[in-house]
Amino acid sequence: MTEIVQLPQGPIRYRDLGPTDGEPIVFVHGYLVDSRLWDGVAERLSGEFRCLLGDWPMGAHAEPMNADADLSPPGMASIIAGFLEALDLDRVTIVGNDSGGAISQVLVTSHPERVGRLILTNCDTQEHFPPAPFGPLPSIARLPGAMAAMGLPLRIGALRRATFAPFAKTRIPDELSASWMAPSRSDPRIRRDLRKFTVGIDKRHTIEAARRLGSFPSPTLFAWAPEDRFFKLSHAEALAEVIPDARLVEIPDAKTFVALDQPERLAEAISEFMSEPST
Repeated sequence: MTEIVQLPQGPIRYRDLGPTDGEPIVFVHGYLVDSRLWDGVAERLSGEFRCLLGDWPMGAHAEPMNADADLSPPGMASIIAGFLEALDLDRVTIVGNDSGGAISQVLVTSHPERVGRLILTNCDTQEHFPPAPFGPLPSIARLPGAMAAMGLPLRIGALRRATFAPFAKTRIPDELSASWMAPSRSDPRIRRDLRKFTVGIDKRHTIEAARRLGSFPSPTLFAWAPEDRFFKLSHAEALAEVIPDARLVEIPDAKTFVALDQPERLAEAISEFMSEPST
């Protein structure tokens, strides 16, 4: 069942799966997708853990944020921190993917007080925010009408499939990708939110987060698909070297959307990691 928490920046829809007294895991999806990215993983973990799946305002969210909401990477990190506070969650494991992984890095280094562990699947790191070949995207988003224009071709199923295909080895159902695109296509307020988030993407945020992660005290897992063409294994290895208590697990036969391609293997990696004592 979908619930809504009202934050100062606006409403956040989320689903709460598993025992309420279970160790909490908060999942952070990325650009132009929603929390359903994590369904296969959360279903496997919810027997033991409390899995919270938020629809963060990155363009596929159904509830628009307030017009003055800060949706820059630090602003997004503040939204997630406010979510943790509103639900009174402590010693949370944060799991991030794609641009949500970048936001997770900003979150744990700027609002670490409620974080117990960090898990990063394929995502932006250090100078790769955004990664090649998406570097021009923030500049394009600044142009008047650019977000609406970029979304027009994605009304066509074949073009939408081609757009999402590089991110997953598994074929993403047409109805799922169409539903991801629908909010920004139909609601100018969602398009406004998407634009605000897009123009805020900048490597300075992940570079600064990497600098702070050098003193991050909590255990960190990189659960990484080495076949990803955008978020390379070398990116994960470089960031893992910075973090004092970090380990890396490779998940084969997957691309950026590891949670779609290998939900069972990712869930196993998360469960094994969380079974280890936390600091």
